[in-house]
Amino acid sequence: MTTATVGDGRRAAGPAVRESEYVGTGQLFRFFLRRSRLALVLWVLGTAGLYPLTAVALAGAYPTQADLDKLAASMSGNAAVIAMAGPDLELNTVGGQTAWQLSAFGAILAGLMSTFLVARHARSGEESGADELIGSGVVGRGAPIAATVLTVLLANVALIVIVGLSLTACGLSAAGSWTLGAACGLTGVVFGGLALIFAQVSSTTRGVWGMSGAAIGLAYALRAVGDVSNNPARWLSPIGWGQQARAYAGERWWPLAMLVVVAVVAVAVATVLRSRRDFGSGLLRQHPGPSSRAWGGGAYELSWRLARPAIIGWILGLMFGGAAYGSIGDGVDDVISGDSDLTGSLTGGQSAGSALVDGFYGSAVLMFAIIAAGFAVNLVLRAHRDETAHHAEPLLVAGVRRTTYLGSHVVLALTAPVVAVVAAGAASGLVYGIVSGGTPRVAEFAGAGLGYTPALWTVVAVTVVLVGAAPRFAALSWVVVAFAAIAMFFGPLLKFPQWLLDISPFTHIALVPLDDVRWTPLIVLTVIAAALIAAGTTAFTRRDIDC
Repeated sequence: MTTATVGDGRRAAGPAVRESEYVGTGQLFRFFLRRSRLALVLWVLGTAGLYPLTAVALAGAYPTQADLDKLAASMSGNAAVIAMAGPDLELNTVGGQTAWQLSAFGAILAGLMSTFLVARHARSGEESGADELIGSGVVGRGAPIAATVLTVLLANVALIVIVGLSLTACGLSAAGSWTLGAACGLTGVVFGGLALIFAQVSSTTRGVWGMSGAAIGLAYALRAVGDVSNNPARWLSPIGWGQQARAYAGERWWPLAMLVVVAVVAVAVATVLRSRRDFGSGLLRQHPGPSSRAWGGGAYELSWRLARPAIIGWILGLMFGGAAYGSIGDGVDDVISGDSDLTGSLTGGQSAGSALVDGFYGSAVLMFAIIAAGFAVNLVLRAHRDETAHHAEPLLVAGVRRTTYLGSHVVLALTAPVVAVVAAGAASGLVYGIVSGGTPRVAEFAGAGLGYTPALWTVVAVTVVLVGAAPRFAALSWVVVAFAAIAMFFGPLLKFPQWLLDISPFTHIALVPLDDVRWTPLIVLTVIAAALIAAGTTAFTRRDIDC
């Protein structure tokens, strides 16, 4: 007997019932791998490949121990350095420098990869109705979530293995290499577990992305605050746990065990929550709006209402990030007592002092602009997602023109990210003035953010072209953002040629307030963006709509 009768006549679940919950997990797992094989390869190789590239570049840039000692002396104990990437452990070694430069950045990439997989396989299918076809077959209720967990595990285990093997092959210690790889992969699994919880809470893919993005951003901020102030806040961050494993600096395995435990707990919580919600819904139910203004002001107001929570969240998130960087104040001045190369990279060859502060905050605003570019891409891609999910059909059937439908998303993408970057710059300038005891530099830093408007518009324009002319390849718009980030963080270290750096639209914008505004690139990028948006919109009106 596999079941038993309880007092009220219901049949209690036995082993066969529990096993049936996961029937079809293997087949679904293989389907997920086929569906996401290209994305998996790009995510895993793109993230893992940064580690050996960085190690080789560091070994070439600092060939002697004296060079490494000089570099470490310029960075150790500096609040700006610690806030950006993590604790300054063994920075006089290639391994220590590799871990410092990539431990936080790699963990964020792993977290985004895991979020992508969870959003795609644990929520997107339910939202579009595709999972109804899967559920009509011989598939247990728990199979989709189990297959998603296996997919996330496989991707992050691949990260661990590739990072560990490649860094060991570069001549770094095996213990440190595998610790750094494990910190990256296990942090990714933790964020995947959290995304799985959010997939049960939210009924939409964008809700999963919004909550997961906030969690990753909060983890980074807590790590930065905890490391700079040397307080327990770092232990509230999965990114901090991975860094506390101390790769190449006297490895500790117990912080990695913390990541494993939290990941298991997160998956267990998500599984329980999945059993307590209806198919296609979330624990946070969406309520209908007032019937008197169901469609409000048309497609533009509808797009605004749907995107408003994410827009507010992104603006507040970047403002918080700007305030966090502003709180460093003039602490960045400490770095000028060390390596002249590092000083030159921040000052553009100008004399140190205030130029170093300007260079640091100019670089911070550039980082916020690249982050906002990801938000801009996501806003445009919503038009494509709504099209493929058949959400655009009611609007188009009701007489909304295609240009209006696409334009309602493009307008938000052209404005909201710019507001977010300007807000981040303003917050940074305000807090900087408070901490340093000088005059707040709100207008100056906000203006630096405003200067990236043409670059952001160019990213939007490329996405519009892909959505309009080649919707199957719309996801390639993320390559523009990824390349801009790599060029910013690793371009000088990897010695990218100038022509390669010039591919990124952000390269052409002056690093204000360090440099004076260059108007010609702003005008050229604006014209290019306008032309591409017009071309993409025209292509969208002439192709078949997936309705």
